[in-house]
Amino acid sequence: MDFEILILGTDANAYYMARCCYEAYHKKAYVIGKERLAFTKFSSILEVSYEEDIWQEEGFLRILESFAKEHKNKKILLISTNETYVEFIAKNKEKLKKQYVFNYPSLEVIKSLTNKENFYKTYENSNLSFPKTIYYDVVKEKKIPAISYPCILKPANVVEYNHLRFEGKNKIYKIETEEELKRTLSLIKENGYKDKMILQEFIPGDDSYLFDAVVYVNTKGKVEFMSFAQIGLQEHTKSMVGNAAVLLNGFNTTKGDTVKMSEDIRAFMESIHYTGFAEVDMKYDARENCFKVLEINARQGRCSYYVTPMGKNLVQVLVEDVLEHKENPYTLLTDKVLLSFVPKGIVKKYITNEEFKKEALKSWKSVVKPMDSKLDKNFKRFLLLRKRWFHYYKEYKNGYWK
Repeated sequence: MDFEILILGTDANAYYMARCCYEAYHKKAYVIGKERLAFTKFSSILEVSYEEDIWQEEGFLRILESFAKEHKNKKILLISTNETYVEFIAKNKEKLKKQYVFNYPSLEVIKSLTNKENFYKTYENSNLSFPKTIYYDVVKEKKIPAISYPCILKPANVVEYNHLRFEGKNKIYKIETEEELKRTLSLIKENGYKDKMILQEFIPGDDSYLFDAVVYVNTKGKVEFMSFAQIGLQEHTKSMVGNAAVLLNGFNTTKGDTVKMSEDIRAFMESIHYTGFAEVDMKYDARENCFKVLEINARQGRCSYYVTPMGKNLVQVLVEDVLEHKENPYTLLTDKVLLSFVPKGIVKKYITNEEFKKEALKSWKSVVKPMDSKLDKNFKRFLLLRKRWFHYYKEYKNGYWK
């Protein structure tokens, strides 16, 4: 079947999806994004271009219409790497489906997940567990709510927040005192954020209490596969905290029942009529011996490439579903796979869970590095990646998240 693949975004997610395309079909995906990010620079396995207006809906539609005209008479598999483009696709489904094929849920379902206030309130009586949560309107409210410290602060409206740029902006804030909370809320408000912030209890435990699940729900609304990975180390910089840096699929040093939780997630995703890729972020709460869901991203996550070595190439999965109309039985992916964005020295020094660290170092010979493809032979990219690996030592030494 003759088709093209268009990936929206230029981040790590975009790179490994283009890598999946090249590995499955030995063809280059087209990548269009707003910013010249290092993740997709100097690559020989993708075709990247930049469009300033793609971050706005009107420009987004114009750019996709132009791309479709350049590739008329071909089906185009459309893949988003962030929530903004996912919403644009869902809102303009009828316009786009004349030439583009994709698998995303309805706009209603997307908004119930991407807006964190909607998420926790909509699904508070579902079969999933969540951390204790307070909602704070930065425009209307003045009094700081009572909450125990440390606590977690994050935006309810991720799409609006992602469009803001200001000094001191974090993806997630770990707040130690009421005074720090006041300062942070004022900073966010003063820089143009007009929606609610989420205040959440901090679940005790280091990075190894975090877990990641990649879920694929086919166009018929059935979950085809799911991973379940323990995170040993997350990114520790302000803009990246919350993203996994090192994880192990099929591994668990807690007492949590991963099989039961995977079945709960499977039932939940099918009950809300979700379709497409999703990433479920969780933290194990030892106080209650359960996994609490922090968020569900309506797309594949930054680290989701680790399912590919388990026979689930993310692009091939989409092609088989939306273009070839194949339906596969459900699989829980239990193979032990180590993924790392950071060098071995960081694993040795900064992973505090000794059992996880031992297993990660034991598995290092077969480590999966999402940004480092042997098929990508551009020497400038090789040098860029090595520079990035060394830069991680500085990032963790001076990391915001401790």
